[in-house]
Amino acid sequence: MAHAAVSIQPAMVVTTNVAMNQWSSGVCDCCDDMGICCCGFWCTYCLMCKTSEEFGECLCLPLLEICFGGMLHPITLAMRSSMRERFHIKGSIQDDCCVVACCPVCVWCQMARELKARRHNLVVINPAVNPVHQQPQAFNQPTQAINTGYQPMHPVNPGY
Repeated sequence: MAHAAVSIQPAMVVTTNVAMNQWSSGVCDCCDDMGICCCGFWCTYCLMCKTSEEFGECLCLPLLEICFGGMLHPITLAMRSSMRERFHIKGSIQDDCCVVACCPVCVWCQMARELKARRHNLVVINPAVNPVHQQPQAFNQPTQAINTGYQPMHPVNPGY
């Protein structure tokens, strides 16, 4: 009886469906996912760092925005435009600048929802290998015929 090993691995699946070229939710749709909304409201930097890491960036990257004193949000802008480009979402850098300037926390909530909406489980099935039917592999075997008439020039001294 053959068995197949099944492993489920999280993966980002990007589709080029026409419906997928839009954000899965709007910037002001924070209440669509109350878990993300509460995390964004009560612990904004936790949400920012978690979203950054899930997107494949450095966990601490959003903390650089502290250096700008809350006036500018270059990391938020870079993350949003990068996510838009990676997922082929319609929009422009001008759109990104406007929404980041209005409500950066809402932008991080939107990005977290987007990652959640695009995350799927990837199922990998490995075919079964039946060791009974497999031929044993011989290592260090010559691939050419061996010259049985070969004699070394100096005989080996068995006394050593």
